[in-house]
Amino acid sequence: MKELFALVKRNCKLFFRDKGMFFTSLITPVILLVLYSTFLAKVYRNSFVSALPEGVTVSDALINGTVGGQLVSSLLAVSCVTVAFCSNLLTVQDRVSGARNDLDMTPVKSGTLALGYFVSSAVSTLIICFVAAAAGLVYIAATGWYMSAGDVLFLLLDVFLLSLFGTALSSLVNCGLKTNGQASAVGTVVSSGYGFICGAYMPISQFAPGLQKIISLLPGTYGTSLLRNHAMAGVYREMEAQGFPAEVVSGIRDSVDCNIYFSGKGVSVPAMYLVLVGATVLIIAAYVVICRVKRKS
Repeated sequence: MKELFALVKRNCKLFFRDKGMFFTSLITPVILLVLYSTFLAKVYRNSFVSALPEGVTVSDALINGTVGGQLVSSLLAVSCVTVAFCSNLLTVQDRVSGARNDLDMTPVKSGTLALGYFVSSAVSTLIICFVAAAAGLVYIAATGWYMSAGDVLFLLLDVFLLSLFGTALSSLVNCGLKTNGQASAVGTVVSSGYGFICGAYMPISQFAPGLQKIISLLPGTYGTSLLRNHAMAGVYREMEAQGFPAEVVSGIRDSVDCNIYFSGKGVSVPAMYLVLVGATVLIIAAYVVICRVKRKS
């Protein structure tokens, strides 16, 4: 444990000392929040209004609360993974600088080294993503607040689990990279493409049926849906309190991916947690095994 703690402390210090990595990771959620609120807010609002049945009127406050919850959940769904790839760049930098070779020569076990990089990246990612979550909650409060204390706690739990998933995924991908150029290229691809395949930029319901089936196999899809469910739970309760028909509320939930379907069957929230946690554990196990094999070779 002493070796692991020392490695985590060393890696976190190096990450926060490197102003390039730190500010790149920190500014990503801020830029996304500005872009989302500037461009996507109107798209989400028009999409929501157009999906309402004829004769159903909704107050501006409720519409703003719906759009705010959708925006913040999209922001966090992307940030938890893209920030993880930024904070995990230290593993590649150590490999490029030769620091990893020095660590490999020490008596520290390969599994401890791998775990040290993972934990330090997770800590850095969680710090930034929780700051992003706080900024998102402030945005929701300014647009239309309907969340309960339980909704906020579950939202933070979703951020925690999705950040661990992003850290595990970035650790597994980065363990095979040998240059900073390769790491930057991977980070660019993830930053530009992950938001689409996880349903953050565009609801899965708007994709072609074949693509919907493929996306339903990805763990990040369920992380996005969990964030949607808890960021917008208060909005749905308010709709029911105002007398919205159950089928209308269900249709709205379908349109923003709060309801996810796998092989035509609805996936419950506990099942979504199971998929996300299970995928994270499997990826971490694969990461540790690969690191051990590489050190032996």
